Amino acid sequence: MDQKLRKAAAYIAAAVLTGVLLFLLQRLLMPKYVDKVVEGAFIAEYYREEKKDFNVVFLGDCEVYENFSPVSLWQEYGINSYVRGSAEQYIWQSYYLLEDTLRYEKPDVVVFNIQSLQFDKSQNEAYNRMSIEGMRWSMSKVNCIRASMLENEHFIEYVFPILRYHTRWNELGASDLEYMFKTKKVSHNGYYMRIDEKAAGTIPKGRPLGDYNFGKNAWKYLEMMADLCEKEGIKLLLIKAPSLYPYWYEEWEEQVEEFAASRGLRYVNFLEYIDEIGLDYDHDTYDGGLHMNLSGAEKCSHFIGKILTDDFEVPDRRGESALEKIWDENIADYNDEIARQKVLYGL
Repeated sequence: MDQKLRKAAAYIAAAVLTGVLLFLLQRLLMPKYVDKVVEGAFIAEYYREEKKDFNVVFLGDCEVYENFSPVSLWQEYGINSYVRGSAEQYIWQSYYLLEDTLRYEKPDVVVFNIQSLQFDKSQNEAYNRMSIEGMRWSMSKVNCIRASMLENEHFIEYVFPILRYHTRWNELGASDLEYMFKTKKVSHNGYYMRIDEKAAGTIPKGRPLGDYNFGKNAWKYLEMMADLCEKEGIKLLLIKAPSLYPYWYEEWEEQVEEFAASRGLRYVNFLEYIDEIGLDYDHDTYDGGLHMNLSGAEKCSHFIGKILTDDFEVPDRRGESALEKIWDENIADYNDEIARQKVLYGL
C-alpha cells in the first residue's frame, strides 16, 4: 500500500510540476505589449481599476482610444470615464466587452464609435488577440472568441495561449522576463497618448465600392448593443470620430443616421464639426490624419464632454474625495507621460 501511495504521490507531483512549468512558459512566451505594440495591453488594464463606477464608457477601435482623453474629461467636466478600446476592435468584440463591463458596473452612457460597421467578419488574428486575450474569463469572453475566430483559428489556443505562442523563442527580449507576471500601465484610462505632430496633407477620396451596405452580422451586433443598453437603462451615444482615413462614405453615413433615428439614438459625426471643435489637421494629428495627437484628443474631449454634460446629464463628480485621489494620481501619470514624450520627440 505504501508503495502505491508513493507512486500516486509521484504522479501527482509530476503533474503539478509539469503544469507549473507550462504556466511559466506560457507567461514567458505570451506578448507583453509594453514596448512597440502597446495596444494589446489596453483591454486588460481595465481590471486594474480599483473603483469601477465610471459614468461613461467608450467602446471601439483606435478612433476612440487615440481621440478621447478621460483625463481631459475629468479636468474640464468632472466626468468619470474609461475607454475600453483596442486595435481594430470589431463590433461583436465591442458588444461582448460591453457585456463584460456590466459584470462590474453599469455606466450612465456608453459611447460607441461606428467605424467598425464596415466589417462583417474578423479580418486579422493579431487584432482578434489584442481585443480578446486581455479579457477575463466569462461567458462573454467565450462568446467573443467564438464570434471572432477566423477559419484557421482554434478555440483551444485562446484557452491555452502557449499553443499559439510556442514559437516566439526568437522574439523574446528583456521585457518578456521583466513583465512576466505584472505589466506596466501603458494607457491613461484606456487613452493612448501621442504628442508628436505629422500634418494630414491631402487625403484622397475613397475608392468606389461594389456594395455600400453594411453586412447583416455587423447590423446584428449593433442591434444587440442597442437592445442591451435599453434593457439596462444605459444611454447609447453613437459617434464617428474625426479621423480622415479610413475614408467614411456618405452611403455609410446615411445608414447610420437611419438606424439612429429608428432607435431614437443620438448620433454625432465629428467630421461635420471640425471647425466647431477647432481641429487643425496640420498640428492636431501625429500620423497624417488617421488619429489625433494630444492636442487633437483634448479638443475632441472638450467637444464630447459638453454633449455628455448638457444633453446626457452626466454628473460632475469632482469633490468626491475617493475619486479625487484616484484622478490626482491619473493626472500626475498623464503629466509625467507628456514630459517624457517632450524629451523623446525633442519638443
